[in-house]
Order: sequence, then C-alpha cells, then structure tokens
Amino acid sequence: MTGAVDVFGLYLPWLMPLAFASLLLLWGVRRVLALCGAYRWIWHPALFDMALYVLLLWGLSSVSLQVAPAVLRFFSHTY
Repeated sequence: MTGAVDVFGLYLPWLMPLAFASLLLLWGVRRVLALCGAYRWIWHPALFDMALYVLLLWGLSSVSLQVAPAVLRFFSHTY
C-alpha cells in the first residue's frame, strides 16, 4: 500500500502520524508562548493556534518528504 504507514497491523495514511506529531508540537509551543506572555499580544488566540498548527503540519510534511527517501534507501539494503 503506497502512502501508508503500518502501526501494529493498522494501516494509517502518512498525514495522520504527521498531524498527531504536529499536535504534540503545538501543545509544547503553546505552553512556551503562554509562559512567555505572548498571548497577551495576540488578538485572536484560537486563530493564531490554528495557523500555527497548519504551519507545523506543513513543516513536518516538507521535512518528511526530504527525509523519507533517505530512510527508505537505508532500510532497503539487505545484509
């Protein structure tokens, strides 16, 4: 199956693990921003959080496109 990742026999689309990782990163970034007091300067926190989530998801997906061929080449060697 192309474009899917196998998690204990359950095939998930590649976007789902990336979306979950983006959500975890978002929680961390939100905590740091809240501790720094950045949300006092943000007009609409929910809109900002949504935009930040989309940017994190885009960043992770673009990194995975660059890293995936190297990882696949590494694991495809037979020793």
